[in-house]
Amino acid sequence: MPKSEKLALLLASGFGCGHVRWAPGTVGAAAALLPAWALARYAAGGKCSLALLALLAAPLAVWSSQVAAARREQKDPGFVVIDEMLGQWVALLGANLDHPVSWFAAFGLFRLFDIWKPPPCRRLERLGGGWGIVADDVAAGCYAALVLWGAGCFNLY
Repeated sequence: MPKSEKLALLLASGFGCGHVRWAPGTVGAAAALLPAWALARYAAGGKCSLALLALLAAPLAVWSSQVAAARREQKDPGFVVIDEMLGQWVALLGANLDHPVSWFAAFGLFRLFDIWKPPPCRRLERLGGGWGIVADDVAAGCYAALVLWGAGCFNLY
């Protein structure tokens, strides 16, 4: 197996999180909280740093998901969790990063929208390849971010 393919599979699995037998997507989303928390706590810029992380990770997520899907000959292999990680980072963009409750809410809301897949999330899966694997999770993250932002506007957390 070429090194680039090994790298793609490592990234797609969220550095191994996707190989957990029970709820790999939930484990991947939870694992995404650690680098996000480190950026929010220690990097200047907070949400800007988090947005930059998501922007830089997006093309890697599409590429690695595409490679993993082709390697497994499946539309969306279960071990691919980089899409959940990216979606979780997007969801956190609507949260108050200084308030622990909003971190839990971001996680819960992202998983809710990722599993429920309200329109157009499910349609985005039809894009095919890496784009289809990633786009629905980014959309679920956007929904979660909007709900969190709205809740923050009304001082609900």
